[in-house]
Amino acid sequence: MNHGTFPFKLTSQREMAESFGALHRRGTVLILPNAWDVPSARVFEDEGFPAVATSSAAMMVSLGYPDGEVIPRDEYFKSVRRLATVLTVPLSVDAAAGFGRTPGEVSLTVRKLVKAGAIGLNIEDFQPGTNRLLSVDLQVQKIKAAKAAGEGLKVPMFVNARTDALRFGKGDEDARFGQAVQRAVAYRDAGADCVYPMGLVEASRIKEFVGRLSFPVNVMVRKGLPTVSELNRLGVARVSFGPYASYAAMGLLRRISREVQGKGTYEHLVHDAITFEELNRLASPRERPVARPSSR
Repeated sequence: MNHGTFPFKLTSQREMAESFGALHRRGTVLILPNAWDVPSARVFEDEGFPAVATSSAAMMVSLGYPDGEVIPRDEYFKSVRRLATVLTVPLSVDAAAGFGRTPGEVSLTVRKLVKAGAIGLNIEDFQPGTNRLLSVDLQVQKIKAAKAAGEGLKVPMFVNARTDALRFGKGDEDARFGQAVQRAVAYRDAGADCVYPMGLVEASRIKEFVGRLSFPVNVMVRKGLPTVSELNRLGVARVSFGPYASYAAMGLLRRISREVQGKGTYEHLVHDAITFEELNRLASPRERPVARPSSR
């Protein structure tokens, strides 16, 4: 198995967090897959990704809830813990708007996420279920609270600060782009470790955004996004799958259904499928990498 950037055992949650942060500063784009359950997370690790994240939309829907903060908090934290338990690479999670309207509530969320085994989180700047952006001042306080909560538990929690100004900002495309830059700068200066302008796809805009931030930037896979090699050239630090892996998986199930019902054949069902033994192994904690040899 390929263990990506971590050939040795990561001995603590703090080391996981520090290693995850380093992946954003190595000069090449981090490809971060977003899982939604134990088997999807394990497949990504087994295929060599050096870290795994969750997709809020994919994970929530897999548990029977719409995206956002409708899911009961305890069920959300339990799901995060289940994923963290079976992985040996860092786990970052999508925490919507922090499961809290105040910095204090966000601090509590982060403490629970750390205890569940996560080492990073996305936090977005709009209220779930609405198209309303939160004030910059409030989001800055939430980011500071998230960082402080991790530090209080001796885990440098990696905060990926998402802005939806490109979607929900005021004015034309140029105005919304300016708002996204302004918010990202504020979040950077508040202590975020990476900024995530949701909806940024076009190469020239990505280049301008990265240039104006001079800071790690995350973009998400979607139609029209430049290739990984091009994103490297543009200076992007991280490209995440978002919910697209779950979209692809559900699309495959739909193709299977239509083929069987329409043609009476099973090609999509059996082609490139894993075996029962492989599926069963995805439910068990895997053998950890060999510990780093002593320097003495």
